[in-house]
Amino acid sequence: MNDQSQNSETFADQLLGASIPARDTRLRLVRLDETLAEILAAHDYPPAIRNLLAEALVIGALIGGLIDEDEGQMTMQAQTRAGVVNLLVCDFRAGAIRGYVDFDKEKLAELGANPSLKALFGEGYLAITFDVPERGGRYQGIVPLEGESLAEACESYFMQSEQVPTMVRVAVSTSGNRTLAAGLLAQHLPDGEVGRERLHVRLSHPHWQHIEVMASSIRHEELLDEGISLEGLVWRLFHEEDEVRVFPGARLSRGCRCSVEHYQSVIGRFPAEERDEMRDENGDILVDCAFCSKVFTIVT
Repeated sequence: MNDQSQNSETFADQLLGASIPARDTRLRLVRLDETLAEILAAHDYPPAIRNLLAEALVIGALIGGLIDEDEGQMTMQAQTRAGVVNLLVCDFRAGAIRGYVDFDKEKLAELGANPSLKALFGEGYLAITFDVPERGGRYQGIVPLEGESLAEACESYFMQSEQVPTMVRVAVSTSGNRTLAAGLLAQHLPDGEVGRERLHVRLSHPHWQHIEVMASSIRHEELLDEGISLEGLVWRLFHEEDEVRVFPGARLSRGCRCSVEHYQSVIGRFPAEERDEMRDENGDILVDCAFCSKVFTIVT
């Protein structure tokens, strides 16, 4: 295995990237600990919603980690009109990640302890948006929210919207007040990567079949084992390959970008009469950030 950095091993709150050139494969791995705790602490989520958001944040980091440029942003949104979860959203930008879930507490209470994805969302959809100025701006793919998990729905997204065979594995564990989550993304790139046909009709490609079998063998316990570095997981799975390149990805942090200055700038664009309608009985304009659960008093 070739390590392209001199850094120490990667354990938590940092992405790890890897590639297997002979198999036309790229990998992303992540384990969320303190960053996840900060995000979840903003709301008193019940266990089912906490685990759902933890899974979404892992996936958001894995997919966001596919963007090369610092300015790019990935936003993942799952939504339905008649389900328990009205909206799940998370985004990733240069290592800063955030997420939020809006849900119906009464409907959730009727579902029991471990509701399925179908029970939570009903007939929902998944939208993944990339804002990448250096690659031509903004593009989005939308697919039905199908499968047993968000991970399976994301695999469908990559096949339907980007025609790239993809495997996503996510593990979430809660003990007391602590939640730990981790994940692996394996992706078969187009042959030659640039200027060649996509692999949307080549799921039987022997390289992809091999990678899929090996990557699928990883157990949830291994992903969550804090004694195993992410590099160690790559080694366990692919040590028989002739060449595996690993490289450190972005360090992760809670990425809520709200501030008084930001909201003042946004609200200041509204006409004076509309700003007056926003004021409360004290004459203040209050803005509640859904991501960090803070209320900002805006002076205009």
